[in-house]
Amino acid sequence: MKKEGKLGKSHMKKGVYILPNLFTSANLIFGFYSILYSIRGAFVEASFFVLISIVLDSLDGRIARMTNSVSKFGIEYDSLSDLVAFGVAPAVLIYLWSLSSFGKWGSVTACLFVLCGALRLARFNIQIGIVESKVFKGLAIPAAAAVIVTGILLYEDKVGKGPYPHILVLAAVVILSLLMVSNVKYYSFKNLNYFARKPFMSFLVIVLALLIVVAEPQVMLFTVMTGYALSGPAWFLLRLVKRHRRPATEAQGT
Repeated sequence: MKKEGKLGKSHMKKGVYILPNLFTSANLIFGFYSILYSIRGAFVEASFFVLISIVLDSLDGRIARMTNSVSKFGIEYDSLSDLVAFGVAPAVLIYLWSLSSFGKWGSVTACLFVLCGALRLARFNIQIGIVESKVFKGLAIPAAAAVIVTGILLYEDKVGKGPYPHILVLAAVVILSLLMVSNVKYYSFKNLNYFARKPFMSFLVIVLALLIVVAEPQVMLFTVMTGYALSGPAWFLLRLVKRHRRPATEAQGT
């Protein structure tokens, strides 16, 4: 029995891949610093830390796939980091910036965001390889976090300094939370090949979009992220309308 135990342990892979997990660690660290800056009332800096975490999160998976260093440890570690950076950090940020003015309902709403984010990550992990990779089921937690932080950056730049106690903020956080655990499908952009040849107009559109981001970064980022969050429900409604129209057209044809 002891020999079998030693043999089983010898087959377990030891160590971790350094490079992708360094990016994941940086993602977690910036998420934690976002929480610290939120507590200090530095909401702009806290929002930027979450945006940096989003960039790092998009890189660690790509690096792992490019270097053939994908591991179960990396997947689990990435989810834990994402929960801190895109679940807890934005929830603390939006609570101190706005939701604290609503008393217990503000606390419940912030908690709901964290809870739905955790459920979204858990569901995503068990659906790897089952659901088609070109779509996400439910709004991805980094995208939900991006809507919150870009909204704060837009307000702080164009309107004034927070906090901003408004019922629309509470409603928006609830909607984002429910979208994360919904069955609404979102395009994942995973099948885009950035190294393949593209039409010249595609390149021109990307360059123009980058110029607009440079000119009005807060406006453009919030518009893009909010547009993406709304694209799922819009896509769902469009398919629903097409589904109801199909029997009607078939009946007319007969």
